[in-house]
Amino acid sequence: PGIYVCAKCGHELFSSRAKYEHSSPWPAFTETIHQDSVAKREERPGALKVSCGKCGNGLGHEFLNDGPKRGQSRF
Repeated sequence: PGIYVCAKCGHELFSSRAKYEHSSPWPAFTETIHQDSVAKREERPGALKVSCGKCGNGLGHEFLNDGPKRGQSRF
């Protein structure tokens, strides 16, 4: 339980309350902790490249409409 932060700068990214089990080997979250926690840019349809909103450290992807509920994203 707690807050997941950027490994490079310590910026708050996700809360454990938004974490859920997914088939991928990586932690999966439904939302960021703050609106400015991450920066996003489209990489391909349905997937956004995600980086730390403060320092730009690469964090992975946001997969649109792939969350645990209809219409939710998966980080």
